[in-house]
Amino acid sequence: MIYQSVNPYDGSILKTYQSTTNAELESSLVKADGCFNHWRQTTFAQRAAVAEKAADMMRKRVDEFARLITLEMGKRTSEARGEVLLSAAIIEYYAKNAELFLVSVQLTPKEGEAKVESTPIGVLFGVQPWNFPYYQLARFAAPNLMAGNVVMVKHAANVPQCAVAFEQLWLDAGAPEGAYTNLRISHEQVNTVIDDRRVKGVALTGSVDAGRSVAARAGQNLKKATMELGGSDAFIVLEDADIAKTVKWAVQARMANTGQSCVAAKRFIIVEAVADAFCSQFKAAFEAFVPGNPMDEATTLGPMSSEAALVKLLGQVDVATAAGATVVLGGKRVPMAGAFMQPTVLTNVTRDNPAFHEEFFGPVAMIFRVKDEDEAVALANDSDFGLGGSVFTADVARGERLASRVNTGMMFINQPTGSSPDLPFGGIKNSGFGRELGAQGIQEFVNKKLVRTASIDAVA
Repeated sequence: MIYQSVNPYDGSILKTYQSTTNAELESSLVKADGCFNHWRQTTFAQRAAVAEKAADMMRKRVDEFARLITLEMGKRTSEARGEVLLSAAIIEYYAKNAELFLVSVQLTPKEGEAKVESTPIGVLFGVQPWNFPYYQLARFAAPNLMAGNVVMVKHAANVPQCAVAFEQLWLDAGAPEGAYTNLRISHEQVNTVIDDRRVKGVALTGSVDAGRSVAARAGQNLKKATMELGGSDAFIVLEDADIAKTVKWAVQARMANTGQSCVAAKRFIIVEAVADAFCSQFKAAFEAFVPGNPMDEATTLGPMSSEAALVKLLGQVDVATAAGATVVLGGKRVPMAGAFMQPTVLTNVTRDNPAFHEEFFGPVAMIFRVKDEDEAVALANDSDFGLGGSVFTADVARGERLASRVNTGMMFINQPTGSSPDLPFGGIKNSGFGRELGAQGIQEFVNKKLVRTASIDAVA
């Protein structure tokens, strides 16, 4: 498997790395297993000192870390800096809160005493995507390292420099070798890692197909797994919403990271009474995007992550239009060098259209008109995905009632789906299972061990 940095802005090859050999993989597994036996014995304060230093280093070197993101997958430089700072915030959050989250819980049995302890389980393996090269790593590594586990990560093959930088960050912060291990391995070697008896848990963020494969392998080995997969978030606009403000959120929700986000709004469900106004303003905002060098602060539309990603998205649009969808705007690649896709708006996507059921991982929005709130909820729920979603309304109580009716892992009112260190993140249905971030994120890979104390004289 080739691990290679290719700048999607100009197609230049930046750096190529050798893949991990089987012998190197075995050596890494031995080292990680040995490290766990030591790391699990450290105190929360000792782990926190390492994590806090890592967070501080990311903040101080924000431009250095951000530059690698932009070079490898084309994220605009301002967004790249934001990702670095969010990653630092996640690491710091768990440094400050892990001990509180994992404190023993006292129980009150009829006789004697009992408590539930939270203890680390061992070496964890993560498979992570390219679209948020540090954030994805931080939300896997930070809680689990603070819990006393150690982590091994197969990062996406197109962001190897980011992968190396994040591993080095932990070493520079004082983590022992084996606490965080970057692996450049093949799909076959992924199975080898999952099968290995020293690996106790598996986490993946990626496509539905990848999730099925990795989850099945973990299941065969009776290992705990979490899956954060695709999404097709509904963005519901009710008739009482402030349209001007809602459109601004809608554009950000679809176009952040050039639309390459699992929680990007992808299905805009608009009540008929305000649909014309919304569509007019939304289209005008899409037309205003300016493609260019993602290193340039003036650029508002960066390239997609790769030529392959662009070709796949263009193909999806072609299939959608052949099946009856209307292209209101865009639908083609931008006529310039680099992997640029025109901001695209589709309408008239019916249920028998393949596009209705797919995830568009790029700057393509589908707009649906509905007569009322009930039809909006029904359409939002008519999806195999269930990651996030949002509703816009002047009546917050109404928005909360609607949110409770939508079948997703997350719902936001008057803001699009987002991420924060202190809020749980995850979905249902084909969007996966398990949670990351918040207090719940550190609970996934710890042993909830009951410790019961009773009198030796008690008779069973």
